[in-house]
Amino acid sequence: MIRVTLLGTGGSAGVPMIGGTDGRGDWGACEPGERRNRRTRTSILVEQHGAALLVDTAPDLRSQLLDCGVRRVDAVLFTHAHADHITGLDDVRLLNRIAGRPLDAVGTEATLGELALRFDYAFRPWEPPGFFRPVLVPRPAAPEDTVTVAGMAVRLFDQDHFTTRSLGLRIGGFGYSTDAVALDEAAFAALDGVDTWVVGCFQRQPHRTHAWLARTLDWAARVGARRTVLTHMGTDMDWSWLRENLPPGVEPGYDGQVLTCPD
Repeated sequence: MIRVTLLGTGGSAGVPMIGGTDGRGDWGACEPGERRNRRTRTSILVEQHGAALLVDTAPDLRSQLLDCGVRRVDAVLFTHAHADHITGLDDVRLLNRIAGRPLDAVGTEATLGELALRFDYAFRPWEPPGFFRPVLVPRPAAPEDTVTVAGMAVRLFDQDHFTTRSLGLRIGGFGYSTDAVALDEAAFAALDGVDTWVVGCFQRQPHRTHAWLARTLDWAARVGARRTVLTHMGTDMDWSWLRENLPPGVEPGYDGQVLTCPD
């Protein structure tokens, strides 16, 4: 059995965004009283056979791990190098301390190269004892590779994010596709037969770099997963409105939600 925790389900600015008439947040169309509308930046934790894989290190990583009761992480996979997916990387040093070792970091050569420029200290060799900085061991991977990380067989696929490329992933019956505006045939082939698919859906209207509601629903119909869960949602994606208007088998995710699916 695969267990997936949605650590964060918001877009790059989160929900609410900074601002608002009283300075306490711009909620857009999201109802502030609905707790599932409060969204931190997108990240997930995948657990299988006692191991835990963190996908992206969002700026909210510390609070996400605490709120979701995450005790340990065995490796990290980076989908791409945009700030809302990497700038919590410093908190990995505590994960190093818990594990007692450096952690593997899987990503494309381009993503790992960008991380090494921005967080060069995290990729220097470990100098024991202790961890006073994050220590990551880069493991470059290419789209369409299947890599073993944290003991899991992870099938990667390429996604078009307009300004860059991102990685989607497939682990057993679970698929994950955040930060994509277009998917090619290889991506759909990788997702064929998936049981549970978590997919980015930023807003209701078309967007230049992210899938929007109509496009995501078209994808969901084609993939045909038993359960499709939306993530990376902006301020016009009210949780209750989505629950009332989405077709059967498609639902909005929320921070802290736990999903299970077959290996």
